[in-house]
Amino acid sequence: MPIRFDRSLARTVLFSLAVCSFVIGTYQTLLQNDKNALRDNYWLFMTSFSLLMLYRYLGRSQAPVEPAKPVAARKPGRGNTNPKQAKRK
Repeated sequence: MPIRFDRSLARTVLFSLAVCSFVIGTYQTLLQNDKNALRDNYWLFMTSFSLLMLYRYLGRSQAPVEPAKPVAARKPGRGNTNPKQAKRK
């Protein structure tokens, strides 16, 4: 039996890893409390961003986009089409 790739499970794992790496990067940046903290933890933020882009990429090819329906043109009416405003005149 061949192993099947479950796309929804992979997307869930990717999103979880992206959120975890972003939270860890934020925590480490605040914990260091110096001017080089963001530079030192840049790799965590880029890992989070890369995982998030891969998550979005896997989600795009999953559902095909249906073509948009054309908008019907309004029928020309006689004067005011709102009956409440017509009674006020």
